[in-house]
Amino acid sequence: MDCSISIRNLIKDFGSTRVLKGLDLNISAGRFVTLLGPSGCGKTTLLRSVAGISDPTSGEIWLGHRRIDGVAPEKRNFGMVFQTYALFPHMSIERNVAFGLEMRRVAKPDIARRVAAALDLVGLGQHARRLPRQLSGGQQQRVALARAIVIEPNVLLFDEPLSNLDAKLRDSLREDLRTLQQKLGITSIYVTHDQTEAMALADEIVVMKDGEIVERGTPVDLYRRPAFRFTAEFLGMTNVIDAEVRAGECRLPWGAVRPVENPDERNVEGIAIRPEDLSIESTDGEADGVIEQSMFMGAATHYWISVGGKTLRSIATGGHTAVLDNGQKVKLTAPPSLHLLRSFQPSPGAVS
Repeated sequence: MDCSISIRNLIKDFGSTRVLKGLDLNISAGRFVTLLGPSGCGKTTLLRSVAGISDPTSGEIWLGHRRIDGVAPEKRNFGMVFQTYALFPHMSIERNVAFGLEMRRVAKPDIARRVAAALDLVGLGQHARRLPRQLSGGQQQRVALARAIVIEPNVLLFDEPLSNLDAKLRDSLREDLRTLQQKLGITSIYVTHDQTEAMALADEIVVMKDGEIVERGTPVDLYRRPAFRFTAEFLGMTNVIDAEVRAGECRLPWGAVRPVENPDERNVEGIAIRPEDLSIESTDGEADGVIEQSMFMGAATHYWISVGGKTLRSIATGGHTAVLDNGQKVKLTAPPSLHLLRSFQPSPGAVS
């Protein structure tokens, strides 16, 4: 079965507020796509529309060659993993996982086999008889994942499933989730506002703002070559610098000149330089800037540098490198070529 997703001119209004503003999005079968954006941008509303939990005001949603926006949620065969685990506290782990199969009237021998396989897949086979309260938060989220995959869904939907976990557990489950999705090859849509999570998990990231898609691409492309300032600043730390651009070259505030990768862009908002791409070196002579503040982070040191009345950020990797003092004069080295950023222009006539 074709398990690609096609979203066509999707609009969702809540009263006089337009939350989704005519979205178009195609997701290839087997891809892991992350919807990334700030709170209120419409990513959860989009996910709920795909799931059938929320009815769109207009537009179409297709699963392969079948239109599904008028199909009841339980008939879409989608697995969903929520922020809260939503487990039945009085049921054992295996009964929680079996619930969806029981509702589908699957034969008991098949239920037992599929539940055991799903729990083994998430590493909880030995905990099948326990109650949810006897498991940690991370283990409970694994149960929720097993419950979603045991029905053999066409699509998996994730609504910020790791946001309630502590940082170390989040990292561990993130790795397990990515490995599992690659192994199963299920088309997956994942909602998050966490940039690191999006980059670690996704084949593609869809960046959203105010009910619209700003841009989409692989994590590497969006991080290294974002089209818009909004994407550059939302997807990790970056320096956006006003700079003079002429004849395909850019003159930076401290005098360095570099070629521009995309010199013909319109609505230019500045030059983007990631902190890890801006190198610094101490000097006692002529300087490009002065260190305002430093922060040792173990594997790297973060610096804030005053350059021409503005503050730029630099990250020096290597935990054994000596930390430069505040007030130290430094020379700056920019990357070999630079990338222009545009300002994102909302669609004409969009209702807010």
